[in-house]
Order: sequence, then structure tokens, then C-alpha cells
Amino acid sequence: MPMTSTWNKALTLLIVAILAYAIWNIPAPVGLSIQTWHLAIIFIFTIIALIINPLPMGAIALCSIACLVLTKTLSLQQSLSGFSDSIIWLVLFAFFIAQGFIKTGFGERIAYHIILLVGQSTLGLSYALVMVDFILAPFIPSVCARGGGIIFPIAQSLCKTYANTSNPKAVSQNGGFLMQVTFQANVITSAMFITAMAANPLAVKFAADAGIIISWSDWAIAAIVPGIISLMVMPVTLYYLYPPLIKSDPTVVKIAKEKLQEMGNISLKEIIMLITFSILIFLWMVGSKWQLSATTVALLGLCILLLFKVINFEDALADKAAWHTFIWFGTLVMISGFLSEFGLISWVSDKLRDNLLCFLSPTIGIIVLAVIYFYIHYFCASTTTHIAVLFPTFLALFINAGMPGVLSALVLSFLSILSSGLTHYGLSSAPIYFGAGYMKAKKWWQLGFVMSLVYGFIWIFIGGAWWKALGLW
Repeated sequence: MPMTSTWNKALTLLIVAILAYAIWNIPAPVGLSIQTWHLAIIFIFTIIALIINPLPMGAIALCSIACLVLTKTLSLQQSLSGFSDSIIWLVLFAFFIAQGFIKTGFGERIAYHIILLVGQSTLGLSYALVMVDFILAPFIPSVCARGGGIIFPIAQSLCKTYANTSNPKAVSQNGGFLMQVTFQANVITSAMFITAMAANPLAVKFAADAGIIISWSDWAIAAIVPGIISLMVMPVTLYYLYPPLIKSDPTVVKIAKEKLQEMGNISLKEIIMLITFSILIFLWMVGSKWQLSATTVALLGLCILLLFKVINFEDALADKAAWHTFIWFGTLVMISGFLSEFGLISWVSDKLRDNLLCFLSPTIGIIVLAVIYFYIHYFCASTTTHIAVLFPTFLALFINAGMPGVLSALVLSFLSILSSGLTHYGLSSAPIYFGAGYMKAKKWWQLGFVMSLVYGFIWIFIGGAWWKALGLW
């Protein structure tokens, strides 16, 4: 009698636990404390458990916290510190604000109007969402606010319209495609402008500390060609890697027309949602001048929706996807932060400097460093952390290997952002798109890895030729 899926997962989890126990008893590498070594082991096997998915992701995260505390790797206070991170709350608030779009029907109305324009093609819908992100990116410096607070609610409403078709599986397959496209677009546009996300100015600051000055236009001009090509190629690539079941269906347009007629004129709550949405966009664009963080702005928007009863607090409490995401993303951010604080990432960069480059030619060395810098993001739940810990060291390594300073800083900046498309936790907006529940973690990682290869080809070869034309090397 064949084993059920549950038994297969249980057996796999048992094997993973035995392997983790065996590795746990291996002495820590030279230069790492036993605490850092054990923290790294728990992090790695937490990721493995999230991929195997024997339990809901929030439950796995809580088990990881229990392991941290019971093994005395971290204190209980340290283990719960991730839930005080403002980014974690921004993600949670973005989920709740998205409910306003859905509950009032405002997001659905926007979705139906988009369908009327390009609705016969699912690929056309994806390009419409990509274009919206590209237009907003230079003006909204919070990737979570832009992706989670603006693009995601519209995409979520579009996904729900497929529930009205004759194919019930279309909701999942088409939803997964649109969510992955909008997430990857969020990644690409964040790499194209200094003002597209909060981590980018940090890279500019580190470059300036090394005597390398990068202006807004320097960054934008260097990124514009590979960025636009990436935005053009990405939806088509995902279209073939994860094809939507409904590729072109005129009935979708017919349904959109019928639904808009049923909805009638815009309601008062939709108007309040529109006004709140406009306030959020405005404050996300200029709020930094008044020392308003993206999370504070999102909280303000949520309070407006609650005060005017566009949504109620019970809706927020009942949003299981939001709270699951809050738990597992907060856990990963916490572990990733302590890995950085305890010196694991700097230890890795020091080992690279001392033991790798001396055996390689400058060209090969730069390529190897770039690959390592990119894929080490699997260990990072924050682009800011990635840049803060690794950027200065790798910038020095690149320059010492013979790469021009400005180009070194730009390439590292682009790699820092593009690498966040690898996982469902690598960018602050990622948990929001993944938390919609249209795609499993394993498939998300597979698509993220393939897209990393596509980005690598575009930004190395096409980007390299463009940078040569600009005189950067």
C-alpha cells in the first residue's frame, strides 16, 4: 500500500531532523562562535521545513522560535524581537488595506476596467500591472508600500475575477502567474531608481564613503536599458514557465462588462477608499520630508478605513494569510538580523577575501564574487541587511580586483536588489504576494532561481554593453 502524502512529509521531516541533529554536533568553523553556528543551522533547516511544508508556515516559524529558546541559542526576548520590526507591521497593514479594496469592490472595479482594455489576454493584464509599477517606482521609496499597498490589491482583485469563469483551477494558476509577475516587476523596478526603495540610498552612502559619487541620474541611466528589457522579458518568460490556464478568453471581457453594470455607480465607501488610497500614495511619495515612515503612513491609512467603517477590525483579525505571514516573516527577519549581528555574513566575506581571490584571475574573481554576493541573499530576509553587511566589503574586493569604482558600486547595488527575487522572503513585499496563497514555496523558489539566470544574462551582457557605451568601463 503506497504511503500517503502526509506520511511522506513526516518521513522527510524525520530525516531532516536527524540530519540537523548530526550537523548540530559538528564543531563550529574557526572564527564562528558556537551560538552563531547553531543559529545558522536553525535558519537553514527552518527554510528546508518551509519548503517541505509539513505544517502551516506560521506553525513552522513558531517551532523554530521554540528551538531557538530551548537550545538557548537566543533568549525568548531576542527570539520575539522580529515582531517589533516596522517592516513586519508594514506588511501586515498592507494586507489589511488590501481588504478595503476587495470589500468595497473598488479594487474589483479597477480590475474590470483593466480587463476591458487588455482583458482578452492574461499576458496583457500582466504587462499592464508591470507598467503601473514602473510608473510609480521613481516616486514611491517604499517597495512594500508600492508593491503591497498599491499593486497587490489590484492584482488580487484581478485574480478573483477568474473565479467567475467556467474553469475553477484558473483562479489558482492564473493567480499564481499574476502574483509572480507583479512580484518580479517589484524587484526589477526597485533596482532601476535610487528612490524606488529605502535600501538604495544606503548603497549610495557606502559608495560615497569610498569616494564614489553616484547621482540619481547616474543610477537611472545605468539601469534603464537592462531594467526595461527585464520588464519586457520577464512576463513572457513566466508565461511559459508557469502558464496561466486562461490565456485568452473573450468571456472574461464579457463578464467584466456585466459585473461593472451590476456594480452601478461608485459607492460612498469606494470613494472613501479612493481618497484614502490617494492619501497613501501622496504620503509614501513625500512623507519622508515630514519624517513619516512608510509604516506610519500605512497605519494612518488603515485607521482611516477603520474609522469610516470601510473595513472593521474583525476583518483584520480574521485574515489568516496576513497573520501567518506576520509570524513566519517576522521569524525569518529576526534570525537573519541576528546572523548579521553575530558576524556570520562578515565572516563569509572575510573568508572570500582571504582564501578565494588569491587563487583566481581578476576577471574570474569578479564573476565568482558577483555570483556569491547575489545568491547569498538566500540567507537574507532584508535587502537593507544584505547591503549594510556585505556592500562595503564586496565593493573593496571588486575595486581591488581591477573593476572601476563607479561600475563596481552600481553593479553591487543592482545585484543587491535583483537577488531579492529569489525567495518568498527576500524583499519586504514578497510575503504579501506569496501570502495570497496562489503558489507553493517550492515553485516560487524554482521560478525565482530561473528568473535570476534570466536577469544575470540581461544585466551582464546587455547591461555590460550599455555600460561600455556610457564609458563606465
